[in-house]
Amino acid sequence: MLAGWPAATPALAQGAANYPVKPVRFIAPFPPGGSTDLLARLVAQKLTEAWGQQVLVENRGGAAGTIGVEIAARAAPDGYTIVMGHVGTFGVNPTLYPKLPYDAVKDFAPVTVLATVPNAMAVHPSLPVKTARDFITLAKARPGELLYASGGSGSASHLAGEYFKLMTKINMVHVPYKGTAPAMASMISGETTMTITGMVALGPHVKSGRLKLLGVATMKRLAIAPNVPTIDESGVPGYEANQWYGVLTQAAVPRDIVTKLHADIVKVMARADVRDRLAADGAEAVANTPEQFAAHIKSEIARWAPVVKASGAKPD
Repeated sequence: MLAGWPAATPALAQGAANYPVKPVRFIAPFPPGGSTDLLARLVAQKLTEAWGQQVLVENRGGAAGTIGVEIAARAAPDGYTIVMGHVGTFGVNPTLYPKLPYDAVKDFAPVTVLATVPNAMAVHPSLPVKTARDFITLAKARPGELLYASGGSGSASHLAGEYFKLMTKINMVHVPYKGTAPAMASMISGETTMTITGMVALGPHVKSGRLKLLGVATMKRLAIAPNVPTIDESGVPGYEANQWYGVLTQAAVPRDIVTKLHADIVKVMARADVRDRLAADGAEAVANTPEQFAAHIKSEIARWAPVVKASGAKPD
């Protein structure tokens, strides 16, 4: 039983039993090509197959994800608009934005965390470094010269970079882009020097040789990159900055529909092909309960608040 949702009327209960009876809009609050978009499309495809109804991914990027999340918050609470939540939009933005146009806790009904995605540090192959320790040495020798790319001011990749700067006391320059995909393009072209972002987005470019991994932002090495050291073991003890993704809908959606959404999405995340696809990029399927997801959002807001404040990060 999910406390806080209104009791379903017989009509709503009947609707929940048949849900969905029309296409479902799945808002990805970032541009195409990034981890949010890729995971949303994977889940949407499997739900479409399971339901026999289209789940249409709608990219509504901008303002570190706040535009898309606000659109979701204001949508009709009928279960036909869901949104991809992320550490940035639900963990960082409540502190980053003095007047956030949505309440990360009160406006939404969490459904489930889909997956956790490890962040990793990558550079252009031409940079003469092999590990995060090498990069720190180079950055200290060239203060203010090295440029690091992110998916936008206040984004998860921005905060991961600021967290790295705080812990290493290096001076590098942040270059924000409008999404992960253009940030990757800047890295591949050599326009920027370094990025710390999700392995889902980095993976294809690392495999092709267009980017080089220096370290992973987890406390243990990844099975898909066992020879790449953690940033923690590369001279930044305690550094950990990973991403998570989850599905939410509006707080007023009847609990019957939230329960149906949860059950069907958990089935998708339990599929071997989905888990294998995620594992190939170093991601891990989670599929927890709505209550656990709600508690996680609150804990993430508390965890990232001091990092946001210490970094002085400002929204675009």
